[in-house]
Amino acid sequence: MIKYFISKVCHSIVRGSEYYKNSLKGKSAQISPTAKLSPATVFQNPSNKRENIRVGDRCTIMDAELVLFGHGGCIVVGNDCFIGSGTRIWSGKKITIGNNVLISHNVNIHDNNSHPVNSTERQSDYEYFYRNGRLRDKNTYDLKDAEVIICDNAWLGFNSTVSKGVRIGKGAIVGAYSYVTKNVPDYAIVVGNPARIIKYTD
Repeated sequence: MIKYFISKVCHSIVRGSEYYKNSLKGKSAQISPTAKLSPATVFQNPSNKRENIRVGDRCTIMDAELVLFGHGGCIVVGNDCFIGSGTRIWSGKKITIGNNVLISHNVNIHDNNSHPVNSTERQSDYEYFYRNGRLRDKNTYDLKDAEVIICDNAWLGFNSTVSKGVRIGKGAIVGAYSYVTKNVPDYAIVVGNPARIIKYTD
């Protein structure tokens, strides 16, 4: 039974590009034909502009969410990247992920506050969602959007969070469960909440 399960998982990874071809993802994103996506990968692009979500060559995305907000957003994933299951990448402005980036499972990357700070506006936002089953197409609230950049060869550990306006440097490592609120220098290793530098790689 275990051998069967493992074979099914490996088979789903290998056939990832076929899942993409047989889905609606191509209508909401520009995805390289060499990218591999598992069946539960989600793309939400209310702009209907495919170029606003781009996935490069030889990427693997496992049951993650790449979501744009109604008021804007752009997600660009470079080449040879891995994005693990349960990871959520939500953009209202722009999130750029470089080449050879490893993003583990259950990582959160957000370039905005996601909800209004004002409690009355938050309630109004939820009431709209309850009535319509979706977020507003045009968001009139200031969500304090600020671009996120994750440079080449970075590694984000499982259950870590990257907040708005942050740059993760080249070759940097974000430890598991870390919360990154400030820029991370090239080749730095950061851990904790809030994340702090503990050492550098070479």
